[in-house]
Amino acid sequence: MASSNIVHVGSIPIGGNSPHILIAGPCVIESEALVLETANAIATIAQDLKIPYIFKSSYDKANRTSISSFRGLGLSTGLKILEKVKKEVGVPILTDIHEVQDVPHVAEIVDILQIPAFLCRQTDLLCAAAKSGRVVNVKKGQFLSPWDMSNVVKKLEEAGTTNICLTERGASFGYQNLVVDMRSLPVMRNLGYPVIFDATHSVQLPGGGGTCSSGQREFLAPLARAAAAVGCDGFFMEVHPQPEEALSDGPNMVRLGELRGLLVQLQAIWEVSGKGNYPPLT
Repeated sequence: MASSNIVHVGSIPIGGNSPHILIAGPCVIESEALVLETANAIATIAQDLKIPYIFKSSYDKANRTSISSFRGLGLSTGLKILEKVKKEVGVPILTDIHEVQDVPHVAEIVDILQIPAFLCRQTDLLCAAAKSGRVVNVKKGQFLSPWDMSNVVKKLEEAGTTNICLTERGASFGYQNLVVDMRSLPVMRNLGYPVIFDATHSVQLPGGGGTCSSGQREFLAPLARAAAAVGCDGFFMEVHPQPEEALSDGPNMVRLGELRGLLVQLQAIWEVSGKGNYPPLT
């Protein structure tokens, strides 16, 4: 698998032969207290294990299943909380963007603008993110093949950025089910940019709860271990102290108390796989 270009998020390099990174936090900002508690706890774990850490949470989840689902605290309040995490915990920040008009406001605070999977083909949103001066992380749509992401990459490049990461989060497989084709990791990495594996959304069952999505947390660790063996530049994981009480994506989030053990497993595989930087069979 080809080595990707290196993208820098502050002092953290992503890609190439740089250390694997962790992007993690609650799916959505439920409260300032929860966000700070979770961010501090994950930062401590990551520091102990010497894993570069980027905090993730969303100020708004515009693509919830039901109109009555909790979406977050909104742009203004959400960004204030994310800024507080950045200052008090001392880690870079990633958050989702859904609207072009939000981009300049979000880019003032966060380090990585994330394009949700459902919006990965939205040209105006991609171009606005590319022009923001921030790193852009694009989730591969559940409806796209990994090689189709070359068109997404070209849009971002044409709009003026090479600060790009790509994320695998599963592909639609029948109704309310996702599967992960591990070939997608080397395919997307061969596009020249770092590839992240989203371990939590890959076990999501979209709309599986009727008015909300469900998930199969029991398959999260096996898929994460497989991705570590195949080779990727880091992991995206939504993490919550009590997933059963989470207001969004609880069934597929990592329990905070189980995060350290999972990362230790992945580190052991990373040491053997070397990010998958070995020549393909011919």
